[in-house]
Amino acid sequence: MSSSALVDWELAGRTARRLTGPGPGTTREEAAAVVAELHRASATAVAHVEGLTGLRPVEGGPVPEVAVVDRPGWIDANTAGMAALLDPLAGALLERSESRPGPLATAIGSRATGVQAGGLLAFLSSRVLGQYEVFGTGGRLLLVAPNIVDAERRMGVDPSDFRLWVCLHEVTHQLQFTAFPWLQDHLEAQITEFVQATDLSPDALRDRMADLVRGLADAVRGGDDDAGSQGLMALVRDPAQRAVLDRVTAVMSLVEGHAEFVMDGVGPDVVPSVRTLRKRFAQRRKGRNPLDRVLRRLLGLEQKMKQYADGRHFVGGVVDRVGMDGFNRVWSGPETLPLVEELTDPARWVERVHGRPAVTA
Repeated sequence: MSSSALVDWELAGRTARRLTGPGPGTTREEAAAVVAELHRASATAVAHVEGLTGLRPVEGGPVPEVAVVDRPGWIDANTAGMAALLDPLAGALLERSESRPGPLATAIGSRATGVQAGGLLAFLSSRVLGQYEVFGTGGRLLLVAPNIVDAERRMGVDPSDFRLWVCLHEVTHQLQFTAFPWLQDHLEAQITEFVQATDLSPDALRDRMADLVRGLADAVRGGDDDAGSQGLMALVRDPAQRAVLDRVTAVMSLVEGHAEFVMDGVGPDVVPSVRTLRKRFAQRRKGRNPLDRVLRRLLGLEQKMKQYADGRHFVGGVVDRVGMDGFNRVWSGPETLPLVEELTDPARWVERVHGRPAVTA
């Protein structure tokens, strides 16, 4: 049983592509120039990110692909990624189930949820600037050209600076996973552990998935309906399972905070208007950030979502105390990743990992 028994991903993709808009108006020549500049900016960003972090991809590893996509391209990538993420969960539940869901019930339920998921993907497809794919097709850096152009126009910022700034963030994610392949294995292991601890039936999970998608769609549109607000936490039965989500939260906080640190850390010599970009982008984020709302609903971590912002505080706090080389100990293995409680207290991580009291430089 794949996750298509829970969500008709093909229908979700078709629905999303039908509902999404094309993006800001550009001529053919302008669009081609944006695509070319984003490819150049992503290549330029690599040297700056490696220079600031001191990290390098593993020797002999795959060369990451950079794909500059439109909104339908982003939708296609993310339907594949979401399906891949949920497939192990669906398969594990079927193995434990005493009875398989009937084909009619499966078809009706998955199509209804597929339409809802499609509406959600359409909404997000107009807002995401870029991402590094970890699941699904995997190993690609996606840059959503129409959304980057739309954002830079709305904020009134220098286009070239903004495009490089966005690429610095996404290339940092790319480097995290190409320099340390164990990081993806660790995330997949956490998902497996979560799946093994889940005792819902396929029918119950499909019903839960429908509620969750409805809640997600409402959340990103700013509604107050509480449907799905507990997200995956509704699947959690004991403290050991909640600990899995704590570990995933800590990892995501780290990788996001690290990328935020790098994109600002390159300084005005690389991105002349970096301070203006940060100020205006922060103002933009004070609005209704769709990805944050999705994560809140998906993980059921309304109270914990602040930890994503804490990631930036953690990275900066550790670098202040032990420098970049000392911070890079965080990538040694799962045992050196920050604990949830260390995100807001980087000195505790320094003491645990470096074995000495932390002193701010």
